[in-house]
Amino acid sequence: MDKSIIREVLGNKISDKIIHLERLIEEARASNNDTKSSMGDKYETSREMLQQEINNLQKQLNEVLNQQLVFRRIGTEPCSQGQNGALVKTNKGLFYISVSAGDLMVNGKKVTAVSQESPLAKMMFGRKMGDTFEVNTIEQTIQEIW
Repeated sequence: MDKSIIREVLGNKISDKIIHLERLIEEARASNNDTKSSMGDKYETSREMLQQEINNLQKQLNEVLNQQLVFRRIGTEPCSQGQNGALVKTNKGLFYISVSAGDLMVNGKKVTAVSQESPLAKMMFGRKMGDTFEVNTIEQTIQEIW
C-alpha cells in the first residue's frame, strides 16, 4: 500500500474542509451585514445568532487548520511498528495514524485516518506485526505495517 497516495487523499480532504468552512464564514458574514436595520430587537437577535454561528464556524476552521499543521509534519518513511505516520493493517481494518479524519477511499479500499491521541492509535503504538491488542473489548491482530 502506497502511503503517499493516502497522504494525498487525506491532504485533499483537509484542504476541502478548510475551503468549505471559509466559504460558510464568508456567507454568514455577508448575511450578517444584510440584516442591518432599525426594526428593533427581532433583527438584533438575528444578528447575534449569526455572529454566534460565525464564531462556531471560526472555531471549527481553527481546529482543521491545526489538524493540517499536524498532518504536514508526518513523513512517508516506512514504519516497522505502530507510530505516528504508520499505516497499520489489522484483521479489523486499515488504519493510518495521523489526524482524525474518518474513512478515506483509496484505490477502492477503506482506510481510516485516526489521530495519534485516539485510544486505537495509543494501543497500536510500539506494537509490531503479529501483536494483538484490545480496544473496547474488540481484539485485533496487526497483520502488516507500512
